Amino acid sequence: MELHNVWFVLIAVLWIGYFFLEGFDFGIGVLTKLLARDRKEKRVLINTIGPVWDGNEVWLLSAGGATFAAFPDWYATLFSGFYLPLLLILVCLIVRGVAFEYRVKRSEERWQTNWEHAIFWTSLLPAFLWGVAFGNIVRGVKIDSEMEYVGTLGDLLNPYALLGGLVTLTLFTFHGAVFAGLKTVGDIRERARKLALKLGVVGGVLAVAFLGWTQLENGDSASLVAMGVAALALVAALGFTAAGREGWAFALSGVTIVAAVAMLFLTLFPNVMPSSLDDAWSLTVTNASSTPYTLKIMTWCAGIAMPVVLLYQGWTYWVFRKRIGTQHIADAH
Repeated sequence: MELHNVWFVLIAVLWIGYFFLEGFDFGIGVLTKLLARDRKEKRVLINTIGPVWDGNEVWLLSAGGATFAAFPDWYATLFSGFYLPLLLILVCLIVRGVAFEYRVKRSEERWQTNWEHAIFWTSLLPAFLWGVAFGNIVRGVKIDSEMEYVGTLGDLLNPYALLGGLVTLTLFTFHGAVFAGLKTVGDIRERARKLALKLGVVGGVLAVAFLGWTQLENGDSASLVAMGVAALALVAALGFTAAGREGWAFALSGVTIVAAVAMLFLTLFPNVMPSSLDDAWSLTVTNASSTPYTLKIMTWCAGIAMPVVLLYQGWTYWVFRKRIGTQHIADAH
């Protein structure tokens, strides 16, 4: 396999890892409004991701950095054409991190309420916008012969992309609800399970519509298999959720996201950003990649660094694996 193909696969793996991990992370943020009944329960939910949320974002930084180095033309066209939505995502991620840290710095009701609102909205908006962005990448956008995006912001808000945004939002929130059931005890655990069942059904309907649309327009046998895996995993996740088997339910909700994102990359390859104006103007793994020497150096670096990162992050999740509940939360201070 040629190195530019290898790096397409590695970038796909980084995005898949990001959506798997940050998916439940965003979901927990949304659930602070949908599931928590009081401030103590909000603190329980936030504490479930407290030790890991910043580590999850490393996958996004790695995906962006790898794209910049391995496919500079893809990076340039993507970040210039999608400038406003990606800027909004960046602002949300910055505010979200600040909100996690500053929320408990003062005890005033208004102070904590404002930061809790920020956590909710800065979790909901990126969860939606990532689906919109990837919907446009897969469907194709207006790219001219100079590899430049010549469309408008309105072109990005098409029905297909907006449906993709709803899919990521609902599936991430479902993923988060399953994670909340896995990591909590008591009444909040039971309510998380019931909410996860509802979210999973809604997310499943939207995902079938979106992935089916994708398959009809750009799919092949490999993407069809990935779509089937995503559908079966979601059904199984719902079954285990109903049975109260949160561990299996979380693993399978993760498989749903992994298979769905893998399907998008399978339908995209060998393009990295198709042109809706002329197929000859599409960015591909060949015409958008760096030099073979650059890719060779990157491959050696990735081979050394990635196992270390995976081991460290796995160890973090193991250390903070225990369930928590309101009884573990100190009274207001």
